[in-house]
Amino acid sequence: MTTSSLALSLFFHILATVVWVGGLLLTVLLVWPEVRRVLENQPSLYRLLSRWRQRFAPISNLALATLVVTGLIQMSLDEYYEGFMSFENEWSRVMLAKHIAIVLMALVGLVLQYSVVPALERASLLVERGKGDPQAWAKLRRREVRLTWLSVSLGLLVLGLSAWAAAL
Repeated sequence: MTTSSLALSLFFHILATVVWVGGLLLTVLLVWPEVRRVLENQPSLYRLLSRWRQRFAPISNLALATLVVTGLIQMSLDEYYEGFMSFENEWSRVMLAKHIAIVLMALVGLVLQYSVVPALERASLLVERGKGDPQAWAKLRRREVRLTWLSVSLGLLVLGLSAWAAAL
């Protein structure tokens, strides 16, 4: 692979990391607290959070796909890479831990995207129309928040493991 190709791969890898982990951090540290503070107990709260999820999900999915492709390319070119399922050096063991964290992060994302969010969307529609249970919505919302924080924590772990691997 040429230097230009590797640089392009690294650029897209870093960009996807910024989008995925940065988007999660932005959501939990800025968007959710302020939206809740301003729109607490208003129907527009449900619509706004729903729209936020609908906009972020495809972007984060594309970022994850980009991370997988560019990460595999970069890993296979690394001087410490000794082959599939070979963990003879520290770099390989750090990369294993990183990949486990990434898989866990992706699983959390799948649970959110295909279980919690659809239930939350249904509950939001019902509450907006005065037919739902706000307590049920709040319970689902707490689950979404906990899982998103878990995803953020795993994302920060991935960044830390990336730094560790790069320092070797």
